[in-house]
Amino acid sequence: MIGLIIIGDEILSGRRQDKHLSKAIELLSERGMAVSWVRYVGDEPDRVVADLRYAFDSGDVVFSFGGIGATPDDHTRACAGRALGRELVLHPQAKELILARCREMAQQDGTPFDPDSADTQRRLQMGVFPVGADIIPNPYNRIPGFSLEGRVHFLPGFPVMAWPMMAWVLDELHADLHGQGQLTEKAVVVYGAIESVLTPLMLDIESRFAPVKVFSLPSVDHPVHGRHIELGVKGDAKAVETAFEYLLQGLSKLGAPVGPILVRNAV
Repeated sequence: MIGLIIIGDEILSGRRQDKHLSKAIELLSERGMAVSWVRYVGDEPDRVVADLRYAFDSGDVVFSFGGIGATPDDHTRACAGRALGRELVLHPQAKELILARCREMAQQDGTPFDPDSADTQRRLQMGVFPVGADIIPNPYNRIPGFSLEGRVHFLPGFPVMAWPMMAWVLDELHADLHGQGQLTEKAVVVYGAIESVLTPLMLDIESRFAPVKVFSLPSVDHPVHGRHIELGVKGDAKAVETAFEYLLQGLSKLGAPVGPILVRNAV
């Protein structure tokens, strides 16, 4: 499964709108993968540690967005160390990448590069990771993210950096998972239906055709179909066909009026 942890007080307060979830869904969908769970958490170290412990214990591939900078409210690197009980050290490859970036910035500004300056030392803090970390390259400005345990990946909060870094991780580290989340979804519009009446049929289908999942999307004011329920099944293509035929038979027995049938790939 794929999990996301999105960190930042600015997201929870509404000062910034989260864009990572929708982009992650897009990147995963392009590779036949799907998001299984998402957690939002503010810049509160104890809560971040708790969510990261869950990520490490879950066995899932997890992407953590935000909090890996060098300002006082960036706690994620330290929290990752606490979650695993590991010390933080300056990663040698991260050090070289950050120093290279500092040299470039000094050259652009027309100023001498001083590796011992307070500003450079602050930037080097962004390369301080828990022991055993592997770096994730950052094509935007070279300041890397990092991975732990081969499956929990730490990315910046800035979309321009985080999204290509996530794509790199998916293609370079998890290509074996591509296509494993691709599902077929087949649904029918049921007019004027009440979910409580359809619930026994839904439970029957999930019991008979597991692991096929049943979904119900009610609408009360659709501009075309009016009050209706989009009732469908999702899973492996062959199993979906069998389950959907059973669903249609069940609706017929209930005398439920139906409309268009909808087929789509889903993740």
